[in-house]
Amino acid sequence: MALSFSYATTAQGAPTVEERGCAHDNCLRALIRNGVPAQDYCVALSSTQPLPSFAAPCIDHPRFTSACACLPPAISATGLTGTTMPTAAPTVWQHPGVFVSKPQLDYVANKVKDSQQPWSEAFSSMLAYNLSSLTRTASPYATVECGPTSTPNIGCYVERDDSMAAYVNALAWWITKSKTYADKAIYYMNAWSGMLQAHTNSNAPLQAGWSAANWARAGEIMRYSNANWADADIRSFENMLRNVYIPIIINGSTQNGNWELVMMEAAIGAAVFLEDTAIYEEAMSIFAARVPAYIYLTSDGPLPIPARGIKADPASIVKYWNWKTIYNTSGIAQETCRDFAHTSYGISSIGHAAETARIQGNYLWTTALGTRIRAALELHCPFQTGTQIPMWLCNGTIGRSMDPGKIPDNFLTNIFSRIRLTSGCSC
Repeated sequence: MALSFSYATTAQGAPTVEERGCAHDNCLRALIRNGVPAQDYCVALSSTQPLPSFAAPCIDHPRFTSACACLPPAISATGLTGTTMPTAAPTVWQHPGVFVSKPQLDYVANKVKDSQQPWSEAFSSMLAYNLSSLTRTASPYATVECGPTSTPNIGCYVERDDSMAAYVNALAWWITKSKTYADKAIYYMNAWSGMLQAHTNSNAPLQAGWSAANWARAGEIMRYSNANWADADIRSFENMLRNVYIPIIINGSTQNGNWELVMMEAAIGAAVFLEDTAIYEEAMSIFAARVPAYIYLTSDGPLPIPARGIKADPASIVKYWNWKTIYNTSGIAQETCRDFAHTSYGISSIGHAAETARIQGNYLWTTALGTRIRAALELHCPFQTGTQIPMWLCNGTIGRSMDPGKIPDNFLTNIFSRIRLTSGCSC
């Protein structure tokens, strides 16, 4: 079970600020100015916690709660807009701000502290996982070499596991406030940032994307949680992200779409950690172009939008989309006829990047991204849960199931409550 950082509810049908009789006092204006962080705090903050600094004009919890009820809804009552995804970097960076925010982390910590489910059970499950072990050791490599299907595998699995171990221990540190977990997370990051110099062989960009995505999440939590991570070590970690990972992921890929999507997820996360506007905007631009080239809508025309680096002629598009020739249903993904597992990897990375963008002030769920994600899950999920695959879709046969571990709980919450998925899906 994955830790759920979700608590969003739909604003469909919500009255306007004026209809609710709300006065634009200093408290409400402060919350409106702070956008997404204010919305997160409104849902997560308990009456026993201090108000965030930006809410100082609210004076006390009752006034803060009253102002929260007057915030404009995060999603309009008319639903998805289908608008173009914004790619501009934030003018003020939010930290922690990669995939999960401070209000979300605090929300889960309080749920675990109070032994509430499913958070408490999920947290116990995470701690039982070997990556949480305080006796586990890091095994950094100077050069990680990963060929097709990680053959050869010189540090490939180890790098991914160590980066995930750093993130798992960072989560455990935030939730428990036990310094042993903080020290362990820092131990993994310091071990690799003091050793890693390169990734080589054909799978190097994908390997770098997988690992950097985890490192950025872990680094954000540890840097902004009073964990006593030494400044010199933070600089070394920054250098690793900037000089080892970014060069190999920032230009994207013409391989199957899940490659470029996780590479951009990682680059966007690294840009937040580095507070690098140029990297963020370059990665977001590539991401914004890849999403419509990964999930098809009938409005795209008789064939999918060609991905960057792929020829626009029908034969090249059909080959790239795993030989599917007829497109008459929205939601088909570029890797659907390859298998559901890789499709879930691509969808997952779209959701991860969208959550980071949301925290940084760009709400992508109400743009064309949300339209395509909704169509993809509405198409795929019934087949995952037992509906027979029709002959018109991949000749009625699709390999490997969707990986439920790749579709995080907060991602599904956005789908169900923010863009209103209409068909049932428990994938």
